[in-house]
Amino acid sequence: MARQVFWKGYLKLSLVTASVSLTPATTDSNKYRFHILNRKTGNRVESRYVDSVTHKPVAAKNQVKGFPRAEDDYVLLEDDEIDAVALESTRTIDIKTFVPTGSIDWIWYDRPHFLRPEDKIGAEAFSVIREAMSANGVVGIARLVLYRHERAVLLEPSGQGIILWTLHYGEEVRESIDALDPKMKIEKPLLDAMEKRIDKQMTGWKPTLVQDPIQKKISALLKTKSKAAPSPEKKTGAKARTGGNVINIMDALKKSLAADKRH
Repeated sequence: MARQVFWKGYLKLSLVTASVSLTPATTDSNKYRFHILNRKTGNRVESRYVDSVTHKPVAAKNQVKGFPRAEDDYVLLEDDEIDAVALESTRTIDIKTFVPTGSIDWIWYDRPHFLRPEDKIGAEAFSVIREAMSANGVVGIARLVLYRHERAVLLEPSGQGIILWTLHYGEEVRESIDALDPKMKIEKPLLDAMEKRIDKQMTGWKPTLVQDPIQKKISALLKTKSKAAPSPEKKTGAKARTGGNVINIMDALKKSLAADKRH
């Protein structure tokens, strides 16, 4: 699959600079997308910007960004005015800080991107920066304008390249809530039984462990309906219990391990 480069610029560390590009590390292109249709005519339904008072469509050339300062009073900003205040980080990833690898909790991570050099000259500088971070067990912190906003980003050596993660803003991450009482004691037999249960279910990582089952079901549904076959009748499964008997955790683990021994 061709690389979907959506950003080009420079990676900079002190006086070392490399020409680089970014490619999203994840994609949703393989997910099914649907059009909205008029049930009566079968025609596609269009989405348009309309005037909230006249209800008439507004042409693209007449659409302008406005910041509300009072009721029905806006400060208007043209696109070129917004572009004029673009920060240096629009085109340069200038690494200013390093932190130990693994010191940032995963809750701060947002979107991953592949960072790679764009030419042979930049490849050497890129390689020096990557190797130095890897050898010292650190990741770089910088700022970069992506998706029309300046974001804090993390640069992490990965294989022969670098993964650039956008990070959540400080105000986006809520304060953690303790789920357990620190004074609570766990009985050793219960812990041993749980460890055995985990060991039984241990496996190696593979992408198939996190496949989207809904997409497979939609695919099967579309194939069935495309052949104009009768839609399969919905099976009414047993309702999940919302109350009732509470099973003792130790008993449940013992039954689970005993069942494994029988197979």
